[in-house]
Amino acid sequence: MTDSAAIVDRAITTRRSIRAFLDTPVSRETIEDILAVASRAPSGTNTQPWRVYVLSGDAKARLCADVLAAYHDPERDTKYREEYPYYPREWVNPYLARRRKVGWDLYGLLEISREDKARMHEQHARNFRFFDAPVGLIFTIDRIMEQGSWLDYGMFLQSIMVAARARGLDTCPQAAFTQFHSILASQLRLTENEMVVCGMSLGYADPEATANQLVTEREPVSEFARFLS
Repeated sequence: MTDSAAIVDRAITTRRSIRAFLDTPVSRETIEDILAVASRAPSGTNTQPWRVYVLSGDAKARLCADVLAAYHDPERDTKYREEYPYYPREWVNPYLARRRKVGWDLYGLLEISREDKARMHEQHARNFRFFDAPVGLIFTIDRIMEQGSWLDYGMFLQSIMVAARARGLDTCPQAAFTQFHSILASQLRLTENEMVVCGMSLGYADPEATANQLVTEREPVSEFARFLS
């Protein structure tokens, strides 16, 4: 393996969803560099369907405060709806088993029991503070774009996370924000044709945080790939 391959591989394989960040600032120049690199992600006929809102300081604090208030509203599920189904409406294995495992692995590390709904609620709420990262990203897409552009968007998001790792930064992609599209639309002044894809936390991982000890498992290549010749 060449040195360049090892560097790329390390950036990919050390990417994890980080759930606790230091308050160490990330410069605008670094963020712009990451986004510029990620913009080289492929997209059908070069449509480049991504739009990014970069939040820090007071702007991030205002958005987090509004979303957290909505999250803690007992009637939130009737007031706020996702605009697209990120997860299947009906879970089946092996996906259900994988989902349950990662959830209970995290709660196990944090010593949150299955009966402790209040602590689960508070842990999930940390999403809406961007896990205390100094930078929060909100991604949107034009409603006119179809499924292929969403596939392209995934490659853009992955490129951001890998470019961040190459610079010693960490991330957490967050579908949780999609439920609160109406609040994001107001705070970010989104146009009517913009749909929220997801959010993302960006910063330096807190090495002392228990939540960051979680390392999720991956299936071996032999389980998901067929080689034909």
